[in-house]
Amino acid sequence: MSPPDDPFDLTDAPSPPAPARAVASLAHLEGLNPEQRAAAIHDAGPLLVLAGAGTGKTRVLTTRIAHLLISGRARASQILAVTFTNKAAREMMDRVSGLIGGAAEGMWLGTFHAIGVRILRRHAELVGLKSGFTILDTDDQTRLIKQLLEAEGIDDKKWPPRVLSGIIQRWKDRALTPDKVGGEDASEFADGRAADIYRQYQERLLAVNAADFGDLVMHCVTLWQKHPDVLAQYHRRLRHLLVDEYQDTNVAQYLWLRLLAQGTRDVCCVGDDDQSIYGWRGAEVGNILRFEKDFPGASIVRLERNYRSTPHILSAASHLIAHNAGRLGKTLWTAVKDGEKVRLRGVWDGDEEARGIGEEIEALQRDRHPLGQIAILVRAGLQTREFEERFIKLGLPYRVIGGPRFYERQEIRDALAYFRVIVQPADDLAFERIYNTPRRGLGEQALRTLRSIQRSGRVPLVEAARLALETDELKSRPRKSLSDLIAGFDRWRTMLEGMSHVEVAETVLDESGYTDMLRADRSVEAQGRLENLKELIAALREFDTLPAFMEHVALLTDNAANADGDAVSLMTLHAAKGLEFDTVFLPGWEEGLFPNQRAMDDKGQAGLEEERRLAYVGLTRARKRAYVSFAANRRIFNQWQAATPSRFLRELPGDSMDESSDAGLYATYSAGHQRGLREAVDGFEYESLGTARTRRQRRDETVDDRRADSGDRLDLAVGQRVFHQKFGYGQVVAIDGNKLDIAFDKAGAKKVLDSFVEPA
Repeated sequence: MSPPDDPFDLTDAPSPPAPARAVASLAHLEGLNPEQRAAAIHDAGPLLVLAGAGTGKTRVLTTRIAHLLISGRARASQILAVTFTNKAAREMMDRVSGLIGGAAEGMWLGTFHAIGVRILRRHAELVGLKSGFTILDTDDQTRLIKQLLEAEGIDDKKWPPRVLSGIIQRWKDRALTPDKVGGEDASEFADGRAADIYRQYQERLLAVNAADFGDLVMHCVTLWQKHPDVLAQYHRRLRHLLVDEYQDTNVAQYLWLRLLAQGTRDVCCVGDDDQSIYGWRGAEVGNILRFEKDFPGASIVRLERNYRSTPHILSAASHLIAHNAGRLGKTLWTAVKDGEKVRLRGVWDGDEEARGIGEEIEALQRDRHPLGQIAILVRAGLQTREFEERFIKLGLPYRVIGGPRFYERQEIRDALAYFRVIVQPADDLAFERIYNTPRRGLGEQALRTLRSIQRSGRVPLVEAARLALETDELKSRPRKSLSDLIAGFDRWRTMLEGMSHVEVAETVLDESGYTDMLRADRSVEAQGRLENLKELIAALREFDTLPAFMEHVALLTDNAANADGDAVSLMTLHAAKGLEFDTVFLPGWEEGLFPNQRAMDDKGQAGLEEERRLAYVGLTRARKRAYVSFAANRRIFNQWQAATPSRFLRELPGDSMDESSDAGLYATYSAGHQRGLREAVDGFEYESLGTARTRRQRRDETVDDRRADSGDRLDLAVGQRVFHQKFGYGQVVAIDGNKLDIAFDKAGAKKVLDSFVEPA
């Protein structure tokens, strides 16, 4: 029994609705526009507030709560307000307290998980727990699953525990208890044994009186479905339900709300279907799209007046998102009358893109633009490397938001540790980092043995390992693993004498088992880590030797150590949700990169629409300036590829765009015609969901095939204009057999073979 003064006590008599009273002051409604006011005072049943980016949704939500309290329509203990982060919950509470002139004591305000904990503490026995249950973190979950896999004789290297943990959490996001998993939901993990391990996992959690984060919502759903009397208690108490960011709810959260909403018609959900970008982690945009069906008689208020961005930015975002079929529809507008157009820039390659953005930021800085109000938003984390290295060279301070810097990522640090031991065998810290990564049976006991030999002989750990192999200090299995590792380092070091350092680096990652470890990891993050390793190899190509590269990285990490204060923000588009900046750069708008090819392959049209929503989010982060750029060539994982402009570019309105490109790029995209850049982009042919190919690419392939078949060489002359796939356009200044001296417009003087160029 809860104490008598507990505001959340559900054991008392049913609470009647609070009596409405005349509002003495409407000060809390001052400054709201008509749509915001309508949403704040609405009292005629279910309400969906479609709140576009920068339209003041948080203000509407907090004002609505304050109005319920000030008008006497509700007591604080009758209100439940759900948001997605603890930070947002604190901000909401502070704003409500400011509007009502005091704390809203007793209100149910927090995240789904935080409120779920409150509910489960009260009714733990009904779901098989005790009220003092423990909440496991991710590491504890993985460790428990590892124990279960070992007990079942399942190889945890082939079937990593972390992967199964992710599968289980996705089932919980859909409110699938072990008895509901089957058929299409059954996983291929461990040859179809994932569902059985899930059952054992849940049984084990109950046995140790524990729950994981997925349980905090799923157990509530189960509780209310199996115990309608308990649900009825919450129906009597909670008369007003409010949910923020409704477009980000998953199936379990949706069911949680629907069960609670059976007791009241005062349901208000706030969200933006155009900003639903988390489908990869379980969010269901369909939840917000079918609101009117789920809540018959619901009203919809559209917040379309934007208080953040300029008219041109809003026009670009609105025209783009209008191409999505799965949306309820709204068009952002602003009372602001001026502002810069969105700048669309075509560049030759990724290096030029990073260089140009760096120069633009320096120009803004000279005009006293705060660096903290500048952001670069990329689609993939691997894109950050070129910008990080450019900013280090320019001395521009920057910070990576939502993740580590490129050279600080775990997989990059692991790879660099292997390279460090090759270059400097006495690097004990590097050796310790990777001597058992990936796992090769070298545990703490083996490391203690090596350290003991190291101290007594005053030698590096690598030499201590050699000495250990000559004794019986180690058991047979770790001795064999250590012998293979030391032999590997010796072999890789020898390879540097006769092979390219890039090839050696690739060999190290393959032969060490590191890439196989990531390929076996079926988690969402694993693919990105593999891509980061490929980007690391690409960075190696820019240096003559492995030691030169390692010195470069050391200087980068040292210079990057002090990134406090005014700094440019560098982050992925997903991490930018909810943020805003005066100036935003959006690089890499090319097919396959953005929209992301894997997203389209996995989800088809739904994947493409989520990518478009991501582009919309990126544009609407900008207050005053937005820059969109794409490259004609992109070096992806060591390979130069002719890039195709993103289909999103032709969905941007021409009258809101300021286009710029170098002459060579104009020629590349417009085939010599005098057309604008966007018009040239429109000339590209796009497959419905696949990679686009240009007419020029097809023609070039035909020319290359014909040249290869005939063995003919080009008939070139001094002074002639030519085109090179990597260096662009230039003029022949000298000819020596099949060797050409060419003055390239962008790349300067180069010697090339005639087979690599064609007449311009």
